[in-house]
Amino acid sequence: MTAVRLLVLGAVRRHGRAHGYQVRADLESWGAHEWARATSGSVYHALKSLTRDELLRAHESAPSQAGGPPRTEYELTAEGEQAYLELLRSALARRDPRLDMLAAAVGFIDDLPRADAVALLRDRARELAEWRASITTHLPPDTDLDTWGPVGEVIGLWLDTADSRAAWTRRLIDRLEGGAFRMADD
Repeated sequence: MTAVRLLVLGAVRRHGRAHGYQVRADLESWGAHEWARATSGSVYHALKSLTRDELLRAHESAPSQAGGPPRTEYELTAEGEQAYLELLRSALARRDPRLDMLAAAVGFIDDLPRADAVALLRDRARELAEWRASITTHLPPDTDLDTWGPVGEVIGLWLDTADSRAAWTRRLIDRLEGGAFRMADD
């Protein structure tokens, strides 16, 4: 699934029942149209696709008193709730989700119990450490990547990426353990 699908499921879940304009407005207020390409068209496409996949249930609402057409309101089905939580957990635990997926998951991290969120992030930190170790395993001791030309730059990019993502993950774990955010079980 894409970040837009995770964002749409999460936004609908937050409202309980929401129409497309509400979902789109929420995502735009979070800037998701910039970092996750959650444009108007992709949001409405996701709503229809998620309904077709039976992750959302559509309800026709009364026409607007201002004379507008009736709006379709959406709510998560039981399957949608399960899919949402699986997507959320997977994006938090893996070392390599696309950044838009990770950002979407972090935006909804408070939908999880605190201990679950911390455990998922610890899994992510472990995967990052394993990934970093796999990069350096075959390097000769005292390797100077500057002498390796472009290949050294690539290896340096992966090492810096592993280090910065691990540091960010540890910081978020520390914040959660320190009581940051109101979590699902608070």
